[in-house]
Amino acid sequence: MAASGTPGSTDGTDGAPDTGATHVTPGPAGDAVLAAEVAPSLTDDAGSGGEETPSEGPSLAQALEAILMVVDEPVAEITLAQVLERPTAEVAAALRTLSAEYTASGRGFDLREVAGGWRFYTRAECAALVERFVRDGQQARLTQAALETLAVVAYRQPVSRARVAAVRGVSSDGVMRTLVARGLVEEAGTDPESQAVLYRTTSYFLERLGLRSLDELPELAPFLPDDVEILEEQK
Repeated sequence: MAASGTPGSTDGTDGAPDTGATHVTPGPAGDAVLAAEVAPSLTDDAGSGGEETPSEGPSLAQALEAILMVVDEPVAEITLAQVLERPTAEVAAALRTLSAEYTASGRGFDLREVAGGWRFYTRAECAALVERFVRDGQQARLTQAALETLAVVAYRQPVSRARVAAVRGVSSDGVMRTLVARGLVEEAGTDPESQAVLYRTTSYFLERLGLRSLDELPELAPFLPDDVEILEEQK
């Protein structure tokens, strides 16, 4: 048996010693064979490690920021989890962490959970500046009649136009059409007794008011007269 580098063993060139895959100093033959087999793989891995190792990609926080930057309505946690292929609980925790970080650092925007989803919003302190930039002095506010009708729908939904008219004391048909056109109110089936079309507020309504659900609407009782129940019965 010839040790590695033994004179007389050639590789086909003029007298060049055949050292095999590696140059192994004296040791057990088994070690030499093992080294000859392992060394090429180590060399390949070292030489191509920077090129073939796939990138880890963006972090969860980066991915959430990128998606939420382009949405035009709140996105639910479960939807984000499905897109990113991550557990919903993990996504929910990351969203709350990001929101807290933005608040702590005093950023001009805020990440809020509104209408069952998450979306970036202008921070309240900067709202006036953004409105001035976007509207350029133009105002597009709801009329008093529209606000009254919207309030009745919000607190009595699902409710028919006739019921809204009874509460307000005036027809609300035109105002209701305006609210539907603006996406604040939508149809919600029909009354089983009268077959009248019923209306309810939309998720866009919650978004515009910054509410997570209708449960966050302020209590109405403090703003009502003491004899409101009697007035309702008379109508």
